[in-house]
Amino acid sequence: MVGAGAVGGYFGGMLARAGVPVVMIGRPAFVAAVKKEGLLLDTVNFREIVRPEASTDMAAAAGANFTLFCVKATDTAATSKELAKHIAPSAILVSLQNGVNNAEEIRAASGLEALPSVVYVAAAMVAPGQIKHLGRGDLVVGPANKKTESIAKLFADAGVPCRISENLPGELWTKLIWNCALNAISGLGKATYGEIVSNPDARRLVEELVDEVLAVAKAKGIHPPGLEDPKVALAGAFKVAEQMSGTRSSTAQDMARGKRTEIASLNGYIAKQGAELGIPTPVNQALYTLVKLQEANFPQS
Repeated sequence: MVGAGAVGGYFGGMLARAGVPVVMIGRPAFVAAVKKEGLLLDTVNFREIVRPEASTDMAAAAGANFTLFCVKATDTAATSKELAKHIAPSAILVSLQNGVNNAEEIRAASGLEALPSVVYVAAAMVAPGQIKHLGRGDLVVGPANKKTESIAKLFADAGVPCRISENLPGELWTKLIWNCALNAISGLGKATYGEIVSNPDARRLVEELVDEVLAVAKAKGIHPPGLEDPKVALAGAFKVAEQMSGTRSSTAQDMARGKRTEIASLNGYIAKQGAELGIPTPVNQALYTLVKLQEANFPQS
């Protein structure tokens, strides 16, 4: 598990809980906490300490059958280059990241072939080695083949729903719709998803964001399953927000900690693609710009 943050901690912890031998590669504070106290999974269904192995050394990935790549999109290039020095040729590499082009970014940076996945989980690392799970916790991979079937079985055996789709690009863009519609608003407004849904002005902003993302998807020939009707897509965005009403987005969590966000892979990606395709995306561009302006004032890590 490369990049043991909230997402990596949750899914890696679920695998470890099921008896899968897991090595989590993360930052020193996380590794020290896990080695001393174990990994606390405080989920909506149980609260339990599991004891995966943990290391700060990328060489710990050597020999793994599955390598789950969970770093922030901002760290994709550098981390994948380092991982390429150690990963076994036979290992199945899976990207569990926000955005729609991570597999391409990994390949361009390192030459590694990664399988993309769609990740749905509301989780936060409340302290080193302590994962708070707030909702969902399922994955989508595809298309159906031996590799994706082995991934789905690995997670299903650990109690993690993992669906196989024949339209993974559309599935990735479905998640991108939700991220672009909600993440930056949550971050800039310091708001939970529930607060966004309950605010009429925020709802109108979400509607404009969804319309822009769908326009870019259509121009690129992407078909988010069942969401090409803007009204259906908007209802889906609000449903996601209601399901995780007490949660702040990963963008909001990063901003609160003064950390760089993945905004360039979300609203920034839509703004860039729109500019290349001649599709107006003023709201995505505005939110991307505002987040980046705030990031410029964060302490340099």
